[in-house]
Amino acid sequence: MDLIILFIILSTISYIVIQRSVGKITQTPMFLLWLVLMSPPLIWIAWYLVNPDQGSMPKSLIIIPLIFSPLLYIWLIEIGKPKKKSNTSSETNSSSPQVKKEKISTSTDNLTKEKIKTPNVEVRPINAEEEKALRDCFPWGVYYLQKIDYLPQAILCLGKLMKPPEEAYPTIKANLEKIFHDRFLIIFQETLQGQPFFALVPNPYSQNQKQKQESEKLTRPWMALGLLLLTLVTTTLIGAMISGVTVEELERTPSLITEGLPYSLCLIAILGVHELGHYLFAVYYKVRTTLPYFIPIPFFLGTFGAFISIRGSIPNRKAVFDIGLAGPVAGFLITLPVLTWGLAYSDVVPIAENVSMLNFQALDPRFSFFFAVLSKLALGSQLVAGQAIALHPAAIAGYIGLIVTALNLIPVGQLDGGHIVHAMFGQGKALVIGQITRVLVILLAFVREEFLLWAMILLFMPIADQPALNDVTELDDKRDFCGLLALGLLITILLPLPGTIAQWLNI
Repeated sequence: MDLIILFIILSTISYIVIQRSVGKITQTPMFLLWLVLMSPPLIWIAWYLVNPDQGSMPKSLIIIPLIFSPLLYIWLIEIGKPKKKSNTSSETNSSSPQVKKEKISTSTDNLTKEKIKTPNVEVRPINAEEEKALRDCFPWGVYYLQKIDYLPQAILCLGKLMKPPEEAYPTIKANLEKIFHDRFLIIFQETLQGQPFFALVPNPYSQNQKQKQESEKLTRPWMALGLLLLTLVTTTLIGAMISGVTVEELERTPSLITEGLPYSLCLIAILGVHELGHYLFAVYYKVRTTLPYFIPIPFFLGTFGAFISIRGSIPNRKAVFDIGLAGPVAGFLITLPVLTWGLAYSDVVPIAENVSMLNFQALDPRFSFFFAVLSKLALGSQLVAGQAIALHPAAIAGYIGLIVTALNLIPVGQLDGGHIVHAMFGQGKALVIGQITRVLVILLAFVREEFLLWAMILLFMPIADQPALNDVTELDDKRDFCGLLALGLLITILLPLPGTIAQWLNI
Protein backbone atom coordinates (compact mmCIF):
# COMPACT_ATOMS: atom_id res chain seq x y z
CA MET A 1 0.00 0.00 0.00
CA ASP A 2 2.85 2.39 0.84
CA LEU A 3 4.40 1.75 -2.58
CA ILE A 4 1.14 2.61 -4.33
CA ILE A 5 0.75 5.82 -2.32
CA LEU A 6 4.33 6.84 -3.10
CA PHE A 7 3.76 6.09 -6.76
CA ILE A 8 0.61 8.25 -6.87
CA ILE A 9 2.47 11.16 -5.26
CA LEU A 10 5.48 10.77 -7.53
CA SER A 11 3.23 10.44 -10.60
CA THR A 12 1.42 13.67 -9.83
CA ILE A 13 4.65 15.60 -9.29
CA SER A 14 6.30 14.13 -12.38
CA TYR A 15 3.38 15.04 -14.63
CA ILE A 16 3.42 18.65 -13.39
CA VAL A 17 7.19 18.88 -13.86
CA ILE A 18 7.05 17.38 -17.36
CA GLN A 19 4.27 19.75 -18.38
CA ARG A 20 6.16 22.79 -17.13
CA SER A 21 9.63 21.82 -18.33
CA VAL A 22 9.04 20.35 -21.82
CA GLY A 23 5.40 21.14 -22.57
CA LYS A 24 6.36 24.23 -24.58
CA ILE A 25 9.18 22.68 -26.62
CA THR A 26 7.61 19.47 -27.90
CA GLN A 27 4.31 18.39 -29.43
CA THR A 28 4.60 14.85 -28.06
CA PRO A 29 1.57 14.16 -25.80
CA MET A 30 2.39 14.80 -22.15
CA PHE A 31 0.67 11.58 -21.11
CA LEU A 32 3.01 9.55 -23.35
CA LEU A 33 6.08 11.28 -21.92
CA TRP A 34 4.78 10.69 -18.41
CA LEU A 35 4.11 7.02 -19.13
CA VAL A 36 7.64 6.48 -20.49
CA LEU A 37 9.27 8.28 -17.59
CA MET A 38 7.19 6.44 -15.00
CA SER A 39 7.64 3.02 -16.60
CA PRO A 40 10.48 1.95 -14.23
CA PRO A 41 8.45 2.43 -11.01
CA LEU A 42 5.41 0.89 -12.73
CA ILE A 43 7.46 -2.21 -13.55
CA TRP A 44 8.96 -2.36 -10.04
CA ILE A 45 5.61 -1.99 -8.27
CA ALA A 46 4.05 -4.63 -10.52
CA TRP A 47 6.90 -7.02 -9.67
CA TYR A 48 6.45 -6.51 -5.92
CA LEU A 49 2.69 -6.99 -6.20
CA VAL A 50 3.15 -10.24 -8.12
CA ASN A 51 6.05 -11.46 -5.93
CA PRO A 52 5.25 -10.16 -2.41
CA ASP A 53 7.22 -12.91 -0.65
CA GLN A 54 10.50 -12.51 -2.53
CA GLY A 55 13.11 -10.32 -0.92
CA SER A 56 14.94 -8.47 -3.68
CA MET A 57 14.18 -7.67 -7.30
CA PRO A 58 16.39 -9.05 -10.10
CA LYS A 59 19.14 -6.57 -10.98
CA SER A 60 18.29 -6.74 -14.68
CA LEU A 61 14.76 -5.54 -13.90
CA ILE A 62 16.28 -2.51 -12.19
CA ILE A 63 19.00 -1.66 -14.70
CA ILE A 64 17.16 -2.12 -18.02
CA PRO A 65 14.21 0.25 -17.26
CA LEU A 66 16.57 2.87 -15.83
CA ILE A 67 18.64 2.82 -19.04
CA PHE A 68 15.90 2.70 -21.67
CA SER A 69 13.32 4.96 -19.98
CA PRO A 70 15.35 8.23 -20.12
CA LEU A 71 16.65 7.42 -23.62
CA LEU A 72 13.12 6.88 -24.95
CA TYR A 73 11.92 9.97 -23.05
CA ILE A 74 14.57 12.18 -24.71
CA TRP A 75 13.87 10.66 -28.14
CA LEU A 76 10.14 11.36 -27.83
CA ILE A 77 10.87 14.98 -26.91
CA GLU A 78 13.16 15.41 -29.90
CA ILE A 79 10.79 13.94 -32.48
CA GLY A 80 7.98 16.09 -31.13
CA LYS A 81 9.85 19.38 -31.55
CA PRO A 82 8.30 21.65 -34.23
CA LYS A 83 10.18 21.66 -37.54
CA LYS A 84 11.66 24.99 -38.54
CA LYS A 85 10.26 26.22 -41.84
CA SER A 86 13.04 28.75 -42.32
CA ASN A 87 15.63 30.51 -40.22
CA THR A 88 13.89 33.85 -40.52
CA SER A 89 10.43 32.68 -39.61
CA SER A 90 11.56 30.44 -36.77
CA GLU A 91 13.70 33.07 -35.16
CA THR A 92 11.04 35.73 -35.48
CA ASN A 93 8.40 33.49 -33.95
CA SER A 94 10.67 32.51 -31.08
CA SER A 95 10.98 36.05 -29.78
CA SER A 96 8.70 36.78 -26.90
CA PRO A 97 8.45 39.53 -24.26
CA GLN A 98 8.03 36.86 -21.59
CA VAL A 99 11.67 35.83 -21.70
CA LYS A 100 12.90 32.86 -19.73
CA LYS A 101 16.36 33.48 -18.34
CA GLU A 102 17.04 29.76 -18.40
CA LYS A 103 17.44 30.01 -22.17
CA ILE A 104 20.63 32.02 -21.75
CA SER A 105 22.77 28.92 -21.42
CA THR A 106 26.28 28.88 -20.03
CA SER A 107 27.35 26.37 -22.64
CA THR A 108 29.76 27.59 -25.28
CA ASP A 109 27.81 25.53 -27.80
CA ASN A 110 24.90 27.93 -27.30
CA LEU A 111 27.17 30.88 -28.02
CA THR A 112 28.33 29.77 -31.45
CA LYS A 113 27.53 31.88 -34.49
CA GLU A 114 25.08 29.33 -35.80
CA LYS A 115 22.95 29.71 -32.66
CA ILE A 116 23.30 33.48 -32.32
CA LYS A 117 23.26 34.92 -35.82
CA THR A 118 19.86 36.32 -36.76
CA PRO A 119 19.48 37.22 -40.45
CA ASN A 120 16.34 39.27 -39.90
CA VAL A 121 17.41 42.64 -38.47
CA GLU A 122 13.87 43.40 -37.28
CA VAL A 123 14.22 40.99 -34.36
CA ARG A 124 16.87 43.25 -32.77
CA PRO A 125 15.45 44.78 -29.58
CA ILE A 126 17.55 47.99 -29.97
CA ASN A 127 18.26 50.35 -32.86
CA ALA A 128 21.61 51.51 -34.23
CA GLU A 129 21.77 54.62 -32.00
CA GLU A 130 21.05 52.53 -28.91
CA GLU A 131 23.69 50.03 -29.97
CA LYS A 132 26.32 52.80 -30.06
CA ALA A 133 25.25 53.89 -26.57
CA LEU A 134 25.41 50.25 -25.49
CA ARG A 135 29.03 49.94 -26.61
CA ASP A 136 29.94 53.08 -24.68
CA CYS A 137 28.70 51.40 -21.49
CA PHE A 138 31.71 49.05 -21.53
CA PRO A 139 34.92 50.92 -20.61
CA TRP A 140 37.88 49.05 -22.07
CA GLY A 141 39.63 49.06 -18.68
CA VAL A 142 36.67 47.28 -17.07
CA TYR A 143 35.32 44.93 -19.75
CA TYR A 144 36.85 44.99 -23.24
CA LEU A 145 33.82 44.54 -25.49
CA GLN A 146 34.67 42.60 -28.65
CA LYS A 147 31.28 41.96 -30.25
CA ILE A 148 27.55 42.14 -29.73
CA ASP A 149 25.36 39.22 -30.78
CA TYR A 150 21.59 39.27 -31.03
CA LEU A 151 19.34 36.40 -30.00
CA PRO A 152 15.55 36.47 -30.17
CA GLN A 153 15.61 36.28 -26.37
CA ALA A 154 18.58 38.48 -25.49
CA ILE A 155 21.52 40.67 -26.45
CA LEU A 156 24.89 39.02 -25.75
CA CYS A 157 27.89 41.25 -25.10
CA LEU A 158 31.07 39.21 -25.51
CA GLY A 159 34.56 40.33 -24.58
CA LYS A 160 37.36 40.11 -22.03
CA LEU A 161 37.09 40.90 -18.34
CA MET A 162 39.74 43.43 -17.33
CA LYS A 163 38.80 43.93 -13.65
CA PRO A 164 37.61 41.57 -10.90
CA PRO A 165 33.96 40.53 -11.37
CA GLU A 166 32.85 42.19 -8.13
CA GLU A 167 34.05 45.54 -9.55
CA ALA A 168 33.12 45.04 -13.19
CA TYR A 169 29.47 44.05 -12.76
CA PRO A 170 28.27 47.06 -10.72
CA THR A 171 30.16 49.43 -13.04
CA ILE A 172 28.68 47.99 -16.24
CA LYS A 173 25.25 47.63 -14.63
CA ALA A 174 25.21 51.29 -13.56
CA ASN A 175 26.26 52.42 -17.06
CA LEU A 176 23.58 50.32 -18.74
CA GLU A 177 20.86 51.52 -16.38
CA LYS A 178 21.68 55.14 -17.23
CA ILE A 179 20.90 54.42 -20.87
CA PHE A 180 18.15 51.79 -20.71
CA HIS A 181 16.84 52.37 -17.16
CA ASP A 182 14.92 49.21 -16.14
CA ARG A 183 14.21 48.04 -19.68
CA PHE A 184 16.61 45.07 -19.39
CA LEU A 185 17.76 42.63 -16.76
CA ILE A 186 21.57 42.66 -16.85
CA ILE A 187 22.91 39.15 -16.42
CA PHE A 188 26.62 38.43 -15.92
CA GLN A 189 27.48 34.80 -16.64
CA GLU A 190 30.28 32.48 -17.67
CA THR A 191 30.56 29.93 -20.45
CA LEU A 192 31.55 26.38 -19.52
CA GLN A 193 35.11 27.41 -20.43
CA GLY A 194 35.01 30.22 -17.85
CA GLN A 195 34.68 33.17 -20.27
CA PRO A 196 32.51 35.93 -18.69
CA PHE A 197 29.84 37.60 -20.81
CA PHE A 198 26.94 40.01 -20.30
CA ALA A 199 23.39 39.25 -21.42
CA LEU A 200 20.58 41.80 -21.64
CA VAL A 201 17.10 40.27 -21.48
CA PRO A 202 13.77 42.15 -21.42
CA ASN A 203 12.83 42.95 -17.85
CA PRO A 204 9.45 41.49 -16.86
CA TYR A 205 9.61 43.60 -13.68
CA SER A 206 10.04 46.99 -15.36
CA GLN A 207 7.97 50.08 -14.56
CA ASN A 208 5.61 49.09 -17.37
CA GLN A 209 4.72 46.02 -15.33
CA LYS A 210 4.61 47.82 -11.97
CA GLN A 211 0.84 48.15 -11.86
CA LYS A 212 0.43 44.48 -12.70
CA GLN A 213 2.87 43.50 -9.95
CA GLU A 214 1.15 45.68 -7.36
CA SER A 215 -2.21 44.11 -8.21
CA GLU A 216 -0.76 40.60 -7.92
CA LYS A 217 -1.35 39.14 -4.49
CA LEU A 218 1.97 37.42 -4.05
CA THR A 219 1.91 36.50 -0.36
CA ARG A 220 -1.74 35.42 0.14
CA PRO A 221 -1.51 35.13 3.96
CA TRP A 222 -5.02 33.71 4.38
CA MET A 223 -4.27 30.95 1.90
CA ALA A 224 -1.02 30.14 3.72
CA LEU A 225 -2.82 30.09 7.07
CA GLY A 226 -5.63 27.93 5.72
CA LEU A 227 -3.21 25.35 4.30
CA LEU A 228 -1.29 25.36 7.59
CA LEU A 229 -4.46 24.65 9.61
CA LEU A 230 -5.56 21.96 7.17
CA THR A 231 -2.12 20.34 7.38
CA LEU A 232 -2.34 20.48 11.17
CA VAL A 233 -5.57 18.48 10.96
CA THR A 234 -4.26 15.86 8.50
CA THR A 235 -0.94 15.35 10.31
CA THR A 236 -2.68 15.13 13.70
CA LEU A 237 -4.99 12.42 12.37
CA ILE A 238 -2.05 10.49 10.92
CA GLY A 239 -0.10 11.06 14.14
CA ALA A 240 -2.93 9.58 16.18
CA MET A 241 -2.91 6.47 13.98
CA ILE A 242 0.88 6.23 14.30
CA SER A 243 0.38 6.31 18.08
CA GLY A 244 -1.87 3.26 17.82
CA VAL A 245 -5.29 4.90 17.87
CA THR A 246 -7.69 3.17 15.49
CA VAL A 247 -10.44 4.83 13.45
CA GLU A 248 -13.09 3.10 15.57
CA GLU A 249 -11.54 4.45 18.77
CA LEU A 250 -11.43 7.96 17.30
CA GLU A 251 -15.13 7.73 16.43
CA ARG A 252 -16.00 6.63 19.99
CA THR A 253 -13.61 9.04 21.74
CA PRO A 254 -12.72 12.07 19.54
CA SER A 255 -10.44 13.46 22.26
CA LEU A 256 -7.94 10.71 21.41
CA ILE A 257 -6.93 12.79 18.41
CA THR A 258 -4.62 14.71 20.77
CA GLU A 259 -2.40 11.62 20.74
CA GLY A 260 -1.29 12.77 17.30
CA LEU A 261 -0.09 16.21 18.40
CA PRO A 262 3.52 15.24 19.23
CA TYR A 263 3.99 13.97 15.69
CA SER A 264 1.98 16.75 14.06
CA LEU A 265 3.49 19.74 15.86
CA CYS A 266 7.06 18.45 15.50
CA LEU A 267 6.70 17.72 11.78
CA ILE A 268 5.03 21.06 11.01
CA ALA A 269 7.72 22.89 13.01
CA ILE A 270 10.52 21.17 11.04
CA LEU A 271 8.98 21.72 7.61
CA GLY A 272 7.75 25.21 8.41
CA VAL A 273 11.05 26.47 9.80
CA HIS A 274 12.86 24.99 6.77
CA GLU A 275 10.74 27.03 4.36
CA LEU A 276 10.77 30.05 6.68
CA GLY A 277 14.57 30.06 6.43
CA HIS A 278 14.32 30.32 2.65
CA TYR A 279 11.64 32.99 2.90
CA LEU A 280 13.44 35.27 5.36
CA PHE A 281 16.67 35.26 3.37
CA ALA A 282 14.74 35.90 0.14
CA VAL A 283 13.13 38.91 1.81
CA TYR A 284 16.55 40.02 3.09
CA TYR A 285 17.92 40.04 -0.46
CA LYS A 286 14.71 41.73 -1.74
CA VAL A 287 13.76 38.78 -3.94
CA ARG A 288 10.03 38.54 -4.67
CA THR A 289 8.66 35.34 -3.16
CA THR A 290 5.50 33.78 -1.82
CA LEU A 291 4.86 32.82 1.79
CA PRO A 292 5.53 29.19 2.80
CA TYR A 293 2.63 26.97 1.72
CA PHE A 294 1.98 23.52 3.19
CA ILE A 295 0.63 20.60 1.16
CA PRO A 296 -1.88 18.58 3.23
CA ILE A 297 -2.77 15.00 2.28
CA PRO A 298 -5.18 12.78 4.26
CA PHE A 299 -2.94 9.67 4.14
CA PHE A 300 0.68 8.51 4.31
CA LEU A 301 2.54 11.20 6.38
CA GLY A 302 -0.35 13.69 6.51
CA THR A 303 1.55 16.21 4.37
CA PHE A 304 3.74 16.27 1.33
CA GLY A 305 5.89 19.07 2.75
CA ALA A 306 5.88 22.80 2.22
CA PHE A 307 7.28 25.17 -0.39
CA ILE A 308 7.87 28.78 -1.37
CA SER A 309 7.84 30.06 -4.94
CA ILE A 310 10.52 32.63 -5.84
CA ARG A 311 9.13 35.03 -8.45
CA GLY A 312 12.01 37.50 -8.80
CA SER A 313 15.61 37.53 -9.96
CA ILE A 314 18.35 36.61 -7.48
CA PRO A 315 21.07 39.28 -7.50
CA ASN A 316 24.26 37.21 -7.12
CA ARG A 317 25.75 33.85 -6.16
CA LYS A 318 26.06 34.98 -2.54
CA ALA A 319 22.28 35.36 -2.39
CA VAL A 320 21.79 32.03 -4.19
CA PHE A 321 23.95 30.35 -1.55
CA ASP A 322 22.38 32.03 1.47
CA ILE A 323 18.79 31.44 0.33
CA GLY A 324 19.56 27.84 -0.63
CA LEU A 325 21.44 26.94 2.56
CA ALA A 326 19.10 28.75 4.96
CA GLY A 327 16.31 26.19 4.58
CA PRO A 328 18.28 22.99 5.34
CA VAL A 329 20.17 24.66 8.18
CA ALA A 330 17.02 26.07 9.80
CA GLY A 331 15.16 22.79 9.41
CA PHE A 332 18.10 20.76 10.71
CA LEU A 333 18.40 22.96 13.83
CA ILE A 334 14.81 21.96 14.68
CA THR A 335 15.20 18.36 13.51
CA LEU A 336 18.19 17.63 15.75
CA PRO A 337 16.56 18.33 19.16
CA VAL A 338 13.22 16.84 18.05
CA LEU A 339 14.87 13.64 16.85
CA THR A 340 17.06 13.37 19.94
CA TRP A 341 14.07 13.88 22.25
CA GLY A 342 11.94 11.41 20.29
CA LEU A 343 14.68 8.75 20.29
CA ALA A 344 15.05 9.06 24.07
CA TYR A 345 11.38 8.02 24.40
CA SER A 346 11.58 5.30 21.75
CA ASP A 347 11.78 1.56 22.50
CA VAL A 348 14.47 -0.91 21.56
CA VAL A 349 13.06 -4.02 19.83
CA PRO A 350 14.51 -7.06 18.05
CA ILE A 351 15.52 -6.31 14.49
CA ALA A 352 12.95 -7.38 11.89
CA GLU A 353 13.59 -9.60 8.91
CA ASN A 354 12.03 -7.05 6.58
CA VAL A 355 14.50 -4.19 6.91
CA SER A 356 13.17 -0.94 5.48
CA MET A 357 13.79 2.78 5.91
CA LEU A 358 10.02 3.22 6.41
CA ASN A 359 9.60 0.51 9.06
CA PHE A 360 8.95 2.83 12.01
CA GLN A 361 8.08 -0.12 14.31
CA ALA A 362 11.51 -1.74 13.90
CA LEU A 363 13.91 0.68 12.21
CA ASP A 364 17.50 -0.46 11.82
CA PRO A 365 19.58 2.62 12.76
CA ARG A 366 22.69 1.34 10.97
CA PHE A 367 21.39 2.42 7.56
CA SER A 368 22.75 5.92 8.31
CA PHE A 369 26.02 6.87 9.99
CA PHE A 370 24.48 10.05 11.43
CA PHE A 371 21.27 8.40 12.60
CA ALA A 372 23.12 5.47 14.19
CA VAL A 373 25.46 7.71 16.21
CA LEU A 374 22.59 9.94 17.34
CA SER A 375 20.53 6.88 18.32
CA LYS A 376 23.41 5.54 20.43
CA LEU A 377 23.80 8.90 22.18
CA ALA A 378 20.06 9.09 22.92
CA LEU A 379 19.47 5.46 23.96
CA GLY A 380 22.85 4.64 25.45
CA SER A 381 23.37 1.07 26.61
CA GLN A 382 19.80 0.09 25.64
CA LEU A 383 20.78 -0.03 21.97
CA VAL A 384 23.10 -2.94 21.25
CA ALA A 385 24.00 -5.11 18.27
CA GLY A 386 21.08 -6.93 16.68
CA GLN A 387 18.50 -4.45 17.99
CA ALA A 388 16.21 -2.04 16.16
CA ILE A 389 14.19 0.97 17.29
CA ALA A 390 10.42 1.35 17.56
CA LEU A 391 10.20 5.09 16.95
CA HIS A 392 8.18 7.41 19.19
CA PRO A 393 5.84 9.67 17.13
CA ALA A 394 8.12 12.65 17.77
CA ALA A 395 11.09 10.54 16.63
CA ILE A 396 9.20 9.71 13.43
CA ALA A 397 8.73 13.44 12.78
CA GLY A 398 12.42 14.05 13.46
CA TYR A 399 13.38 11.11 11.25
CA ILE A 400 11.27 12.51 8.39
CA GLY A 401 12.96 15.87 8.96
CA LEU A 402 16.34 14.18 8.62
CA ILE A 403 15.32 12.51 5.36
CA VAL A 404 13.93 15.81 4.04
CA THR A 405 17.21 17.53 4.93
CA ALA A 406 19.21 14.88 3.07
CA LEU A 407 16.95 14.96 0.02
CA ASN A 408 17.14 18.74 -0.20
CA LEU A 409 20.94 18.76 0.15
CA ILE A 410 21.45 16.50 -2.88
CA PRO A 411 23.45 18.71 -5.29
CA VAL A 412 21.17 18.43 -8.31
CA GLY A 413 19.32 21.13 -10.23
CA GLN A 414 16.86 23.21 -8.26
CA LEU A 415 17.16 21.33 -4.98
CA ASP A 416 18.80 23.30 -2.17
CA GLY A 417 22.00 21.31 -2.70
CA GLY A 418 21.90 22.28 -6.38
CA HIS A 419 21.71 25.96 -5.39
CA ILE A 420 24.63 25.47 -3.00
CA VAL A 421 27.02 23.87 -5.52
CA HIS A 422 25.92 26.38 -8.17
CA ALA A 423 26.90 29.22 -5.85
CA MET A 424 30.15 27.54 -4.79
CA PHE A 425 31.49 26.30 -8.13
CA GLY A 426 29.54 28.13 -10.83
CA GLN A 427 26.77 26.91 -13.05
CA GLY A 428 28.97 24.92 -15.43
CA LYS A 429 30.63 22.81 -12.75
CA ALA A 430 27.30 22.46 -10.93
CA LEU A 431 25.86 20.78 -14.05
CA VAL A 432 28.69 18.22 -14.00
CA ILE A 433 28.28 17.63 -10.24
CA GLY A 434 24.54 17.15 -10.72
CA GLN A 435 25.01 14.54 -13.45
CA ILE A 436 27.57 12.63 -11.38
CA THR A 437 25.23 12.73 -8.36
CA ARG A 438 22.39 11.30 -10.43
CA VAL A 439 24.56 8.34 -11.42
CA LEU A 440 25.73 7.78 -7.83
CA VAL A 441 22.17 7.76 -6.48
CA ILE A 442 21.14 5.24 -9.16
CA LEU A 443 24.10 3.04 -8.18
CA LEU A 444 23.09 3.42 -4.53
CA ALA A 445 19.58 2.26 -5.48
CA PHE A 446 21.06 -1.04 -6.64
CA VAL A 447 22.38 -1.64 -3.13
CA ARG A 448 19.44 -0.18 -1.19
CA GLU A 449 16.10 -0.36 -2.96
CA GLU A 450 14.65 2.45 -0.84
CA PHE A 451 16.63 4.87 -3.01
CA LEU A 452 14.77 3.85 -6.18
CA LEU A 453 12.24 6.60 -5.48
CA TRP A 454 15.06 9.13 -5.01
CA ALA A 455 16.67 7.99 -8.26
CA MET A 456 13.41 8.54 -10.12
CA ILE A 457 12.90 12.01 -8.61
CA LEU A 458 16.41 13.05 -9.69
CA LEU A 459 15.93 11.48 -13.11
CA PHE A 460 13.14 13.82 -14.21
CA MET A 461 14.33 16.87 -12.25
CA PRO A 462 15.81 19.69 -14.42
CA ILE A 463 19.59 19.57 -14.02
CA ALA A 464 20.20 23.31 -14.51
CA ASP A 465 19.65 25.91 -11.82
CA GLN A 466 18.40 29.41 -12.64
CA PRO A 467 21.37 31.79 -12.91
CA ALA A 468 21.78 34.84 -10.72
CA LEU A 469 22.04 38.28 -12.29
CA ASN A 470 25.72 38.39 -11.33
CA ASP A 471 26.60 34.74 -11.77
CA VAL A 472 30.37 35.28 -11.99
CA THR A 473 31.50 36.79 -8.67
CA GLU A 474 32.64 33.92 -6.46
CA LEU A 475 31.80 33.25 -2.81
CA ASP A 476 34.02 34.07 0.14
CA ASP A 477 35.94 31.35 1.99
CA LYS A 478 33.47 31.25 4.91
CA ARG A 479 30.55 30.39 2.65
CA ASP A 480 32.60 27.82 0.76
CA PHE A 481 33.44 26.16 4.08
CA CYS A 482 29.78 26.17 5.18
CA GLY A 483 28.82 24.65 1.84
CA LEU A 484 31.33 21.82 2.29
CA LEU A 485 29.95 21.18 5.79
CA ALA A 486 26.44 20.92 4.34
CA LEU A 487 27.59 18.40 1.72
CA GLY A 488 29.45 16.53 4.47
CA LEU A 489 26.22 16.32 6.47
CA LEU A 490 24.50 14.85 3.42
CA ILE A 491 27.17 12.14 3.16
CA THR A 492 26.92 11.21 6.85
CA ILE A 493 23.14 10.84 6.51
CA LEU A 494 23.22 8.74 3.34
CA LEU A 495 26.17 6.45 4.02
CA PRO A 496 25.60 3.40 6.26
CA LEU A 497 27.45 2.92 9.53
CA PRO A 498 30.83 1.20 8.89
CA GLY A 499 31.26 -2.18 10.56
CA THR A 500 34.33 -1.16 12.58
CA ILE A 501 32.51 1.84 14.09
CA ALA A 502 29.44 -0.33 14.73
CA GLN A 503 31.60 -2.77 16.71
CA TRP A 504 33.23 0.09 18.62
CA LEU A 505 29.82 1.56 19.53
CA ASN A 506 28.36 -1.91 20.17
CA ILE A 507 25.44 -1.32 17.86
